[in-house]
Amino acid sequence: MGEVRVRDVDDGVVAALKDRARRHGRSLAEELREVLTREAFRPRQETTDRLQKLRDDIRAECGVLPDSTPFIRSERDRRG
Repeated sequence: MGEVRVRDVDDGVVAALKDRARRHGRSLAEELREVLTREAFRPRQETTDRLQKLRDDIRAECGVLPDSTPFIRSERDRRG
């Protein structure tokens, strides 16, 4: 695993993170790993959430659309 060192972090920020870690029953290092991991993957999660909402909106407007897989396979097989 990689290692990261951050210098010159405001004392108030460190205190807030330590308090947050205590409330979550974790060490400061565990809390920081959680925060960094969540933030690193946040754009991916936001995209997933938007796509799920789009899917739900389409289903609400059009109903459940038929599976196109059999048609695609038959066309692929037909073309050889």
